[in-house]
Amino acid sequence: MPELLSPAGNFEKLKAALLYGADAVYLAGNCFGMRSAADNFTDEELFEASEYVHSAGKKLYLTVNTMPRASEYPRLRSYLEKISGAGMDAFIVADLGVMREIKNIIPDAEIHVSTQASIVSPAAALAYAELGAKRLVLARELSLSEIREIRAALPGEVELEAFVHGSMCVSYSGRCLLSNSLTGRDANRGACTQPCRWNYRITEEKRPDEPYPIEESELGTFIMSSKDMCTIGIVPELIEAGIDSFKIEGRMKSAYYTAVVTNAYRMAIDAYLANPVEYVFDERLMTELESVSHREYATGYYLDAPMDNAQISSNTGYIRDKAYFATAVEYNSDELPDEVVLENENGRLYKFIQRNKVSVGDCAEIISPRRTGEPVEVREMYDGSGAPISSAPHPAMLFYVRVPFDVKAGDIMRSGR
Repeated sequence: MPELLSPAGNFEKLKAALLYGADAVYLAGNCFGMRSAADNFTDEELFEASEYVHSAGKKLYLTVNTMPRASEYPRLRSYLEKISGAGMDAFIVADLGVMREIKNIIPDAEIHVSTQASIVSPAAALAYAELGAKRLVLARELSLSEIREIRAALPGEVELEAFVHGSMCVSYSGRCLLSNSLTGRDANRGACTQPCRWNYRITEEKRPDEPYPIEESELGTFIMSSKDMCTIGIVPELIEAGIDSFKIEGRMKSAYYTAVVTNAYRMAIDAYLANPVEYVFDERLMTELESVSHREYATGYYLDAPMDNAQISSNTGYIRDKAYFATAVEYNSDELPDEVVLENENGRLYKFIQRNKVSVGDCAEIISPRRTGEPVEVREMYDGSGAPISSAPHPAMLFYVRVPFDVKAGDIMRSGR
């Protein structure tokens, strides 16, 4: 059974990932992670996260996958010493020097080699395995047949991890100097500004005030902005190729994104494993993935070689389908005044915390772990004290809505059709 590995940019996202079906989560501390713009975790929070994840019977992986320079190694050693007792299940590393330091300071540490290492061959995979790596995060540029070759060459105890969903980088396995060149922020040390997503114009030397936009032609369009990966439709093929861990990208995305994407892949994996022979892809899962903010989707390079299909997006913006209204929270019915009817023929009142404005009359959907969106019309709303209201306009506002089916803490309300 493949592991489902979800991103955790902060504690809220970590909890969403676990609730919606992740077997493991990956996160970063406040240094040496490739997503320095995410909220990330302080040293103290890493200990708290470890306790929380392990109490749920799941695993926690720490990214230490930047390419530090010589001057950064004293800080790296200090960081590793501080968090050595946090009980991480594995460290995700890209640099051999970092791998060596981890082994020196935490001898029993499990090492997962990052996709930044660009593992694209059985020879490279075997070399890292011989250095003590327990898991290899494969380069995104590999096809399914190439993954099968790598799997066949490796000892059974060495695991393969591959990205199945999320943003892709136009540069080979994320190795890029464009951000460093244009802004001084090094992508290989966690500070990428994503200039590949920017809009560019061409200017003629003698006419600097007359820029020409780079527009779509029969040859293509936005020359550096990749599509997002979405492999929900080829889950059986990924499993059969020998991938041990399905990795979702998105530590900088919302908790809603984490929940929805994790939920969709959880249901697809479980459905296939329950009956591989009669498995039929559930199109509702693709609808779920369309509900989160994303660029145009593609299956990465599993089915198309980069030279044949570069997977370049036809626009630079995000596609946004459904608004994230609120999350259900636990409450005691005694909180409400006696005159408010808790349950009637139209359903029961449930308590939510607001994420975006929701109003009486809105068509909504509620998603739950291992369930796709279920429609509900917002007919009654009450504020935290039980007074009737027409909308919940304030961030993090607590409010009640009557719903005609069971709702549990952690269920998500979003906009409907």
